[in-house]
Amino acid sequence: MKDIKKNVNSQIRENYNALHSVIKDQYIKKVPSYANSFFFTIGVYLLEIFAILAVTGMVIMIFGIPWGSTPGIGNFVRSLHLWAAEAFVTLIFIHLFVNFSTSAFKNKKIVWIIGSIMLFLVLLEFAFGVALPGDFISQANARAGADLWNGMGLGFWINPLNYGAVLGWHIAIVPLLLILLMFAHYSIVKKRGLSVPYRKDIPYSMVNADHNAMYRRMAYIFIIIFLFAIFLQAPYTQPMTTQSLAKNSPNDFAITLLNEFNHSSTTATYLDTIDPYKFDTRMVYVNIPYLEYINTTHRTNELYAFYSENAPMQNMSINSAFAYFNNNGSIAGAYNSTDPLTNVIGTLTLISQDGLYGPILQSESNSGVNATYTLLLISDSSAFNSAQTQNGIQISQFGMLTIGKGSWQQYMAYWLIPYNLLEIATSNITWWNDLENGTLALIAFVILMFVPYIPVVRDIPDRLKLYKIFWNKYTVPEMRNTKRTKK
Repeated sequence: MKDIKKNVNSQIRENYNALHSVIKDQYIKKVPSYANSFFFTIGVYLLEIFAILAVTGMVIMIFGIPWGSTPGIGNFVRSLHLWAAEAFVTLIFIHLFVNFSTSAFKNKKIVWIIGSIMLFLVLLEFAFGVALPGDFISQANARAGADLWNGMGLGFWINPLNYGAVLGWHIAIVPLLLILLMFAHYSIVKKRGLSVPYRKDIPYSMVNADHNAMYRRMAYIFIIIFLFAIFLQAPYTQPMTTQSLAKNSPNDFAITLLNEFNHSSTTATYLDTIDPYKFDTRMVYVNIPYLEYINTTHRTNELYAFYSENAPMQNMSINSAFAYFNNNGSIAGAYNSTDPLTNVIGTLTLISQDGLYGPILQSESNSGVNATYTLLLISDSSAFNSAQTQNGIQISQFGMLTIGKGSWQQYMAYWLIPYNLLEIATSNITWWNDLENGTLALIAFVILMFVPYIPVVRDIPDRLKLYKIFWNKYTVPEMRNTKRTKK
């Protein structure tokens, strides 16, 4: 028995040593003397945080996205995931600024381009993640995101209102692309070594990489994320549903349905005729749900009565229905109204209050996770806009991802502040919309990606002497020694 135990322990040690040897082979062993500082080892911490995101994301997927919003361990894991994501974005921005300030892109152009693409994908990944919890904040962000992607002409490919598609982007497509790019990024750096100062007045020497210091910082980063997850937990606000809207604001729900029927809603009058907006709102929100309900209950078909009327009579019926619900007419009275359209809208409002309308509407999308029809209907209501205001979301601020209602939650996606300000500044320009703003954002990204090849832009760090932020007597040992020698 002792021999068996000894053999097992020996095998475990051999496997551990083999794994440790493989990992050590991937280490960068020689670095410039200043490169053992925090700012020049950020890439390693990004790998660590990516691992935290992968583990917490898998746990949430195993137990289900709704589990991540339940009090206790579920919300704690989601909070870890959220703060790891926040740390990842922050560190990748710092990493980019360090490499920009020290003009590292001049000798490693392809590394800079890969890193820029990774930054774009990380921001995309964060945006998709915010849309997944399914609460009201997610709904508001998804609706704003759909408007942005459609404005840029990409709504067919990226629809934030389709949770199934968003989930696929968030847990499969974008992470896979990031893994491939990270591997390429690190492989080039490992092969060619860390960038050395391009300026002759910056002394340095090649030293052994201090992996122990790196491990300590990794531990500190994990502890910080852990503490943030404990004391600043991820927020959750109750989502708005067709049932809650019909119960809490029945006349608003009815008027919203009338606007869809009359093709006067925001969705019906949207300029872009691409997915997810390319559908007949009258058919989707009124005709199909009503006829399905009528066919199962065998009630009198008031919609048929409406379409049997001539055009002037139909217009009178529409105006009568608007007047009835705008004057806070009772839903029960509308259900028994002699006006056909008022009766139809009242019926749909009542079945929505009973929880029957939502499943019928959802069945039209042929997917239980595609909430496009539902979210567009809800967002067309005045109650949705009021709820946005109550949660601190300004309607004009479509560029800002909002994480929650609290002051610290409002600006967690701080990197979108410039785009947000652009949205606000151009909101009163009639011919300027999301397509123009999106185009400007795309141009800015392209400029960032090709910084190494743009003559004036690539010289900005040198002209502003940004290198002094990271190459100085506090970070470069040789510069400290030079000062002492002069004394």
